[in-house]
Amino acid sequence: MTEKILILDFGSQYTQLIARAVREANVYCEIIPYHHSFTIEPGLKGIILSGSPASVNDDKAPHVDIASINEKLPVLGICYGAQLTAKCFGGVVAKSNKREYGRAQLRQQKQDLIFEGVDTHSQVWMSHSDSIKVLPEGYEMLADTESIPVAAFRKSSSTGFPLYGVQFHPEVYHSTQGKIFLKNFLTKICGCKQDWTPAHFITDTVSALQKQIGKRKVIMALSGGVDSTVAATLIYRAVGDQLQGIFVDNGVLRKDEFHAVLNMYHQIGLPVKGVDASERFYKNLAGKTDPEQKRKAIGSLFIDIFQEEAAQLSGIELLGQGTIYPDVIESVSVHGPSVTIKSHHNVGGLPEHLHLELVEPLRLLFKDEVRRIGLELGIPAAMIHRHPFPGPGLAIRILGEVNADRVHLLQAADQVFIQALRDKGLYDQVWQAGAILLPVKSVGVMGDERTYEYTVALRAVTSVDGMTADWAHLPYEFLAHVSNEIINNVKGINRVVYDISSKPPATIEWE
Repeated sequence: MTEKILILDFGSQYTQLIARAVREANVYCEIIPYHHSFTIEPGLKGIILSGSPASVNDDKAPHVDIASINEKLPVLGICYGAQLTAKCFGGVVAKSNKREYGRAQLRQQKQDLIFEGVDTHSQVWMSHSDSIKVLPEGYEMLADTESIPVAAFRKSSSTGFPLYGVQFHPEVYHSTQGKIFLKNFLTKICGCKQDWTPAHFITDTVSALQKQIGKRKVIMALSGGVDSTVAATLIYRAVGDQLQGIFVDNGVLRKDEFHAVLNMYHQIGLPVKGVDASERFYKNLAGKTDPEQKRKAIGSLFIDIFQEEAAQLSGIELLGQGTIYPDVIESVSVHGPSVTIKSHHNVGGLPEHLHLELVEPLRLLFKDEVRRIGLELGIPAAMIHRHPFPGPGLAIRILGEVNADRVHLLQAADQVFIQALRDKGLYDQVWQAGAILLPVKSVGVMGDERTYEYTVALRAVTSVDGMTADWAHLPYEFLAHVSNEIINNVKGINRVVYDISSKPPATIEWE
């Protein structure tokens, strides 16, 4: 029986970080919107209440029955979750004299198991405008800060299970010992054994896939990316040649990527058919300059080609997909069934006329977990640690119209950049990198000749999960080297610039 922690999401930007921290402690967890009902299963060990942008004093503030939950399970409230706990049991929550945001020094006032191994004074991260002014009867303060009287508390009465609340965010990087605090809650308060490992996941998933798939056949579109490759490998380990992979060259892959990825798939034994449809994609993209039009042109043609390939196979009943947990979370509303935060191409099923059942072995994993599973499966590290690459490929890194000539120009520049990152040992220090071809020509001089050629922008970012990103501070000498290599070796480009925007407010991709 797999142990589980349930995280009730009240809409905090940090909720996924709570889940990641729990998973890093080798404890399985799931996130559900606070208003979703759930059953107390035998393996459920505890509940975490997330933060929220709302105030507990708002008329329509998110609310759950913490008392009834705590009668059956240990509970930890974080930020809004702590304030809601205090208010529900009769405490007082009100606006702070000043909004506390950023680093603060946590001062422990009482010893407790949940602080074992945490310094009595430690740095934590705050993000709130309300504060707990008065604790409910039967509760005691464990820690404060210079600015707020209650930064951590617990239920002191013996009824029910333990209940804790903290005003800070232990899940974020800036709470320097937050992971220790969360581990204490998981192990010392909830009694979790920390036995959820990659090997454990693979064994359980292969068994579940065998039961789901049976003797049926599975078709799957592969992209060369980490998610689809790991998902396909798990399915193949479960049912072997009942899987048929399709890898389509849409004309906007990186240079030589189509053949390199196909060779890699054959080396690891996956049954994958390559389909070169680049000319069809160029024809479909002709005259389109709007980013959304380009995305739709690529997406719709891809579906057509995939259906054509599927029609050539008999007995296909299932579709494999590399859906991962952030895709699922972002497609479920915290604010009610009528609101969707974000739609995603891997979530929500398929066109009904395909009549294919979904197989999604990675549906409950974060990206870093997918990579760990991939390494455990024996997939080459070079593939597992590849940078993310957008579905529409270089089409959204070519501003303006996409055609074969412009694609080949960008492929050449991009290859110089990526290879230089590898050669200088910088590739693994960067979350994602690539070149962008701008619809801008400028005057240059090469030898005694005047040139009028294109500009490329180099983009490299550091990130944990792509939700936020900072521009990578690559050495000036390295950037100078790449610029020279591109200008000297890629005819048609005479100017190179470096993008130093962070996300937010910019995005990682330009389109």
